Amino acid sequence: MAYEKIWADNPKLNTVEKLKLEQDGLKIFEEIPYYAEHGFQSIPREKWDLFKWAGLYLQKPKEDGYFMMRVVIPSGIVTYEQVVTLAQIAKDFGRGLYDITTRQCVQFHWITIENIPEILRRLDEVGMTTAGACGDITRNIVGNPLAGIDPNELFDTRPIIKEVYEFFRFNEDYSNLPRKYKMSISASINNASNSEINCVAFVPAIKEIDGEKVYGFHVKVGGGLSTVPMLAQKLDIFVPQERTKDVAEGITRIFRDYGNREKRHRNRLKFLVADWGVEKFKEKLIDLVGPLPESGEDVQGEWNASYFYGVHKQKQEGLNYVGINVPIGRISPDDVLELARVSKKYGNGEIRHCNTQNIVIPNILDENLEEMLKEPIFEKYPYNPKNFLGYSVSCTGNELCNLALVETKGLMRKIAEYLDETITLDVPVRIHMVGCPNSCGQRPLADIGLQGILMKNKNKEMVEAFEIYVGGTLNNGGKFNEKLKGKIEAGLLADVVKELLLYFKETKNAGEPFFDYVGRVGIDVLQQKLDEILSEKTAV
Repeated sequence: MAYEKIWADNPKLNTVEKLKLEQDGLKIFEEIPYYAEHGFQSIPREKWDLFKWAGLYLQKPKEDGYFMMRVVIPSGIVTYEQVVTLAQIAKDFGRGLYDITTRQCVQFHWITIENIPEILRRLDEVGMTTAGACGDITRNIVGNPLAGIDPNELFDTRPIIKEVYEFFRFNEDYSNLPRKYKMSISASINNASNSEINCVAFVPAIKEIDGEKVYGFHVKVGGGLSTVPMLAQKLDIFVPQERTKDVAEGITRIFRDYGNREKRHRNRLKFLVADWGVEKFKEKLIDLVGPLPESGEDVQGEWNASYFYGVHKQKQEGLNYVGINVPIGRISPDDVLELARVSKKYGNGEIRHCNTQNIVIPNILDENLEEMLKEPIFEKYPYNPKNFLGYSVSCTGNELCNLALVETKGLMRKIAEYLDETITLDVPVRIHMVGCPNSCGQRPLADIGLQGILMKNKNKEMVEAFEIYVGGTLNNGGKFNEKLKGKIEAGLLADVVKELLLYFKETKNAGEPFFDYVGRVGIDVLQQKLDEILSEKTAV
């Protein structure tokens, strides 16, 4: 390695860190062909975690040998050839599951070790990889799914993201980080990349330098969710576009060399930023990368939560993009292939994944738009979805994930469809469901967050249940939603949420969003209403 592992002699290193000192995670790619030839039983148990560096997690139960595979998709943008390859992999090897994640990736399930070399070969043929999708490494770079076509972007970030992505991809200088490390790069004035929840986020900014207006970035560090959610804090620097990669490398180097490697639950970048403070962090960054101008003008509009439903004009004359709903982010490979066909027929074949688990089809000519919108596929994946199913997000849940306590995908869809059948509102309500505190479904950002737990029912049996959180946003720097007291059995959840939303409907102002409503009436009022609902629902 080209760098010194200054932490190597620390006697308090956790067991994962000791394993990584013996073998860099990316080396697992070299061993996969052997394991594929000799079968799952040939993989030593101590190597299971290293498969994360190849974008692979063992599904539950781990001993059965089925993997979840995640593919890296910077900014969520895939070409026609790439999306066809992804769909065919899901069809041939993944039992027909194509899952879009909240970080714009695609996940496959039920992958066996014997098929992994062939899958990696197919991905490589179209310039894709699973490296960096999981593990203690730079994860997929989240960006504006409308990059390059967005009338509301300061500049096109696609070449910048490509440069940064290519620098970190398979770079063993930065493949042994203290923990997962999440980056976003976006010039969208509507914060389409959810900057405040990333370890490091490059956000649009303007600075006058030598009498000229320069478009570049401000930088936020220390965001993240999980059991201790934190909002990223702004560094007092301005980054010209051409220096993005250098600054990204400098921040990553700080995390690599000074991040906590003793306690796995305290080793995200957010804890280092909290311990050091942003001034010390900035000073160390300047020491590594050289002088940077002080921050300039923030360029920020209303947070769009990465929703792009409907038909919209691109910044290119005569072109349009169409945002469609993929309920709960799960779609069949045949339907992906059909969307790819439609995109190719009427546009250039691109598909763009959003961190809301939805899809955008870009570059549709004005003269092709009317005919395209008549395609039958849009009846199944509408561009004008209903208020609840269209704004629901879910993690994988305990169907396939080892960490999840409860089932989520099917339940969230069932609840959203039930709400759409029984409630009409003048505003959408964003509902996020997660199966555990790790919050892959980004529960803290939601208007209503539903977090899975286990609880004892009246018969002293352990059953699946949920807690409710209300009032999350990333507007104006962000605010995480707050927990209401009370545990709701999964079977009662749909009716409890319905009653809470009916109360919202009865007491809200016209056009008032849920977040504004929570701020106006206060948590105590909603807590009292929830107590009443639970008292009625659980009464014998």
